[in-house]
Amino acid sequence: MAKSRRQFLAASAGAAALTSCGKPGGAPAAAAPEASPAANMRPYGERSPLEKPLRAIRDLSASSGTGSSRTPLGDLFPGWITPSSLHFERHHAGVPALDPATHTLLVHGLVETPLVFTIDDIRRFPAVSRICFLECGGNNIGDQRGVPTPDVQQSHGLVSGAEWTGVPLRVLLQESGVKPEAKWVIAEGADNCRLARSIPMEKVMSDALLVYGQNGEALRPEQGYPLRLILPGFEGNMNVKWLRRLNVLDQPAMSSKETAYYTELRRDGKAEMFTFVMEARSVITRPSGGQKLKPGFHEIVGLAWSGRGKIEKVEVSLNGGQTWAVATLREPVLSQALTAFRLPWIWDGQETVIQCRCTDETGYLQPTREELVAVRGLNSGYHYNAIKPWKVHANGEVTHVSIPA
Repeated sequence: MAKSRRQFLAASAGAAALTSCGKPGGAPAAAAPEASPAANMRPYGERSPLEKPLRAIRDLSASSGTGSSRTPLGDLFPGWITPSSLHFERHHAGVPALDPATHTLLVHGLVETPLVFTIDDIRRFPAVSRICFLECGGNNIGDQRGVPTPDVQQSHGLVSGAEWTGVPLRVLLQESGVKPEAKWVIAEGADNCRLARSIPMEKVMSDALLVYGQNGEALRPEQGYPLRLILPGFEGNMNVKWLRRLNVLDQPAMSSKETAYYTELRRDGKAEMFTFVMEARSVITRPSGGQKLKPGFHEIVGLAWSGRGKIEKVEVSLNGGQTWAVATLREPVLSQALTAFRLPWIWDGQETVIQCRCTDETGYLQPTREELVAVRGLNSGYHYNAIKPWKVHANGEVTHVSIPA
């Protein structure tokens, strides 16, 4: 049963010196370390060599550069921003080496004036910044398939949050003069497979961004340098990297990444296409799979996000879903951004299952796996957003929960 931080502090004040959170009361303080030689200043900062979180790389093809790398969610401080160096990646044909001095963006199709923009041209427009999450449509596909992965990096590591800087996409289209019959924009990248996705004109004209900056500096090559598309709340594959062409049409392109892939194959064998929005999801990052606990006080922390807007509420269950407690959200709560939550917990050393669920501002409640499968079936692995339980064993080890066949 959850207790508030105030209750915990009141109950444990008399025994503070005996808790496992520090040394027994009265123990002498450690001697101050001797001064070490000062390090030289560096032109580009690096983290301490004592900090070890790394992305987990998964090759998905024999072709070079085809695969993904996953953010170590369980090793980071949960919040809106993921370090650029640890932001997840998903590549379909490697990372092209592009020079911003020569790279251009073509806007053509159903426009009054086809235009070619250089990167310098684009940077001359007034810049805007937006914090939002980016999530691969196949995030946590293992649980969907009944093969849960052992830790939160492997299960949910295809989501990250960043501050993106660039220009509203509608500004460039307005420069070209969009014709009334235009309904879609086909965004094409400069990678070897020329990945292309169809973007509805409503999204283009609302909050789509053409970005060249991430977290205060230029995009990393793996994130689309020197230019990419950001569509807040839409599945990651649509946020085309290394953007080279925008073709304005009256219909979608029906490209391979929106027909053969990134569609929802339902239980009746029919495929549902253009399911763009990532539904509300949450996950506990600490404690989570692969970690180990000691009895006593812990703060349960995690992340929640929704492609439809702000997170309204996160609830945590400490008994396998029998009862739920409302967690505290870390302010500010931003629309279509990662939202951190926390809940104080005193673990008594007994085996249990912990899990969380979120509700977004539209009233959508994150479903259980059983609820999701009842509606969608088991044919598709995209957009899986069910509740993720973690099992805390009596010896303190935390593992995934087996999924019945």
